[in-house]
Amino acid sequence: MTLKKNDFDIYSLIKKELRRQRNGLELIASENFASADVMAAQGSVLTNKYAEGYPGRRYYGGCEYVDGVEDIARERVKKLFGAEHANVQPHSGTQANMAVYFAVLNPGDTIMGMHLAHGGHLSHGHPASFSGKYFKVIPVNLRKKDMLLDYNEIKTLARKHRPKLIVAGSSSYSRVIDWRRICSVAKSIGAYFMADIAHYAGLVAAGIYPSPVPYADFVTFTTHKTMRGPRGGVILCKNKFAKDIDRTIFPGTQGGPLMHVIAAKAVAFKEASTAGFRKYQSQVLANARVLAASLESRGLKIVSGGTDSHMFMVDVTPVGLTGKDAQAILESAGITVNKNSIPYDKQSPAVGSGIRIGTPAVTTRGMKEREMEIIGDAISSLLQKHALAAAPKNMATARAQKIVRTLASKFPLYPNLKS
Repeated sequence: MTLKKNDFDIYSLIKKELRRQRNGLELIASENFASADVMAAQGSVLTNKYAEGYPGRRYYGGCEYVDGVEDIARERVKKLFGAEHANVQPHSGTQANMAVYFAVLNPGDTIMGMHLAHGGHLSHGHPASFSGKYFKVIPVNLRKKDMLLDYNEIKTLARKHRPKLIVAGSSSYSRVIDWRRICSVAKSIGAYFMADIAHYAGLVAAGIYPSPVPYADFVTFTTHKTMRGPRGGVILCKNKFAKDIDRTIFPGTQGGPLMHVIAAKAVAFKEASTAGFRKYQSQVLANARVLAASLESRGLKIVSGGTDSHMFMVDVTPVGLTGKDAQAILESAGITVNKNSIPYDKQSPAVGSGIRIGTPAVTTRGMKEREMEIIGDAISSLLQKHALAAAPKNMATARAQKIVRTLASKFPLYPNLKS
């Protein structure tokens, strides 16, 4: 292998990362393991090709083959989601969202979306994001009593503030979002409606989670996470917005598209159209529900009371920990999660009172309900024992590490890749 010879520093870090992925349990809700075919397409000679513009309308010569790649990707994703138009060029979900905003809004316009600590995303109006800097933001909070969306409150806020765009979608809300009701609110005030399904896209494609495509003017998502493809973004929209969206991606907010990534997206869309993918997504949901129930039965608090998707939030304050503490404790045993703010959190975002857990990656490895019970026992035991000052922490960590090693060995990852 020439990389090993020519750049051992990078080669060795890639190999270490492969071992980390293989030997641990990946429970970060936004991560997954792409197929060998997806990685082969992304690592292809298409990485060499500049292709500013769109198929048949490029600003570079020699694009006849990459035109075919992009056409296939667009047609596959439109068919998969039942969409009228698709743009597969966004480099990320945030850039997809940016393009929608810039296509229909002007700086200073009002948008409405879920508050970051209540499930939203940075690009839905957080002050640190471009979305919070360019636009006036009306945040949507969850109800205190049950940590669920309050659609009557959404209607009240919309009628009071009259946003030009309503954003629905989440990076940590585990329950079903009623796209139809939010669409109705948007129509009642003459607002645009954008659904960000970055987290739910794979479940939506498989028919496991409701689709916003019939209701939203724009649907954005990322192609990794539950889609199990390369890292990148997509915009779906009605035909009447197609030209505005395409112009806003190029030349408005991006230059040359990443044709090797678009090829990998196309492969992922084909994989997502299979019966095997639909079976996989059913197992992702089943695993998330079993894992959440397992943790709850062992004394941990699940935000919003459970899950209708691939993920859920755990409030770790009842066991005397912060999200930052819990993340570090679990990582010491080879279980990877991310600290997260929870609704009405008293901790800073850098610390958080919760952790976010998702099942796409462990399900890709073949784990099912029985393994979720085992993982739930390991997580709860580890967190509770670490929260007790007199507890045998080393014994708890050693036990969890053994469980992780056993499961990682039983469900190997990328067995054909050399470590």
